[in-house]
Amino acid sequence: MVSLKQIRYALAVEEFLHFKKAAESCAISQSALSTAITDMEKQLGFAVFERDNKKVLITPLGKQVLTYAKNIYVQMNDLTSLAGQMLCPLSGKLSMGMIPTIAPFILPLMLPPIKANYPKLDLTVEEDQSHVLVRKVLEGQLDCAILALPYDCTGLLSFSFWQENFFLVTHKDDLLTKKQCIKAKELSSSNLMLLKDGHCFKDHALKVCGIESDSAYEAGGTSLSTLIQLVAGNLGTTLVPEMALTQLVSINPSLSAIPIDEPGPHRAIAFIVRPNYPGLKNIEILKQLIRDELDDLNNKN
Repeated sequence: MVSLKQIRYALAVEEFLHFKKAAESCAISQSALSTAITDMEKQLGFAVFERDNKKVLITPLGKQVLTYAKNIYVQMNDLTSLAGQMLCPLSGKLSMGMIPTIAPFILPLMLPPIKANYPKLDLTVEEDQSHVLVRKVLEGQLDCAILALPYDCTGLLSFSFWQENFFLVTHKDDLLTKKQCIKAKELSSSNLMLLKDGHCFKDHALKVCGIESDSAYEAGGTSLSTLIQLVAGNLGTTLVPEMALTQLVSINPSLSAIPIDEPGPHRAIAFIVRPNYPGLKNIEILKQLIRDELDDLNNKN
């Protein structure tokens, strides 16, 4: 009988199309993974993967097997999770994804109260871009993820728990600092720098400001922290979400933040989960916990 472990290994090979990388992701040796896959194929009676020294391909029958395997793996993980939830809330293992424009600002708020109030929770957090996290939640590699909406989460449930607006960050010597707020049309003279392609924050920012994605506003960095350093060096301006102001702007006396005077909220923050995910009570607890911490942060500001 094909084991759940063999299924996990096969799904890793499907993801990486590389036995060594798949073995590393499963924290086992390449020979052990290869042996497990070979044993699985013998039990099935046909090859799932076609491999040589240069590449790994999925056979036509293998594609069908892996489709079933994904469903089995997700359901088994959810079954294990359900057993844990019956004991007490926020206990056992929970894997969560977060996008880079959220994780650095929410994690410092949520981790201390989680550690204090839910010591039995074994939480792992993975940071990646939205499209990667959506795929991993769908495939059961993550229990849930926190994304910024709007974003295409077809096949998943989303539970919004926070809304916020964007701010233009400028150097204190910039003439724009004299403004109480700024309209999107006024950004043409601000040398606006945004994140590189692939970050949903960039897409949200472009939409709020009415800027075409192929315009001259393409220049940017790989993180908000990098962009802030460029602004501090008086090389231009950038946009940041409200939750990032304390960490990125308030501590730097050379920077100034100006509200964007465009209809808001400019983005919503939400948990995404599979429709049949059994830990929805945990998601509700986490939503309230993070919302309370963000409210406290805003009150302090």
